[in-house]
Amino acid sequence: MTLDATALRAALVGPYATVDVVAETGSTNNDLRDAANRGAHDRTVLIADRQTAGQGRRGRGWTSPSGGLYLSVLFRPTNVPPARLPWVTLLAGVALVRTARGVGVEASLKWPNDLLVGDAKAAGVLAETTAGVAQAVVLGIGVNVAKLPDDVEPGAGGLRPTSLEDHAGPLDRTEVAIALLRELAALEERWRRADGDEPSLREEYRRHCVTLGSQVRVELARGEFLLGTARYLETDGTLVVRDHTGDDHSVSAGDVVHLRVR
Repeated sequence: MTLDATALRAALVGPYATVDVVAETGSTNNDLRDAANRGAHDRTVLIADRQTAGQGRRGRGWTSPSGGLYLSVLFRPTNVPPARLPWVTLLAGVALVRTARGVGVEASLKWPNDLLVGDAKAAGVLAETTAGVAQAVVLGIGVNVAKLPDDVEPGAGGLRPTSLEDHAGPLDRTEVAIALLRELAALEERWRRADGDEPSLREEYRRHCVTLGSQVRVELARGEFLLGTARYLETDGTLVVRDHTGDDHSVSAGDVVHLRVR
């Protein structure tokens, strides 16, 4: 079903400054980064029916078959200290969990940015700060709404893909987009009002994050890895992992593989 641009604008302009819908683009994140440099407004939204060069974390591609939901939002949280900006990614995870549960799908989060249904991945998030633009963050979200083609490969760490429709039956992508963006707007507004430090939002993320308490392998840069137990999150969203010697390590970036499901 084609995205209904008129319905999206009617529902979302207000919480958001503008909502643009395109049939196809390379990457919504790339487009909004360019728009930010041209002075695009805070809370600008771009939604694509299809991406040809979608992006994942650490420079990976994001498979973007027709029937998914691919969107980016430009935020300019000028009052939030730069060290707290990584929480935008985690807020998006909370919005995804709420949206999935709103259509009857019990979901959880793998730190920092994967929506899980069981042990399969249904959505991912990529947040990027924009160089040369005062306090601008482009938040990209890709959601597998419709059933996926059989040839979609597993993601980082071997996570197999799944979709919301695999668990909820047929869904209207326009309605899913509206629900997701409404949840995101409410969460980001609360976070911004608190200058990026809202304890109740941190606690909600922790409740949904099945990484915490799990045995994990964290794949780091240059082929290195860390084995241990994911213990807790720092206030800036950093993951703390305790290794077998009892030493704690703060991880701000890396691919987490769950070795044991809680």
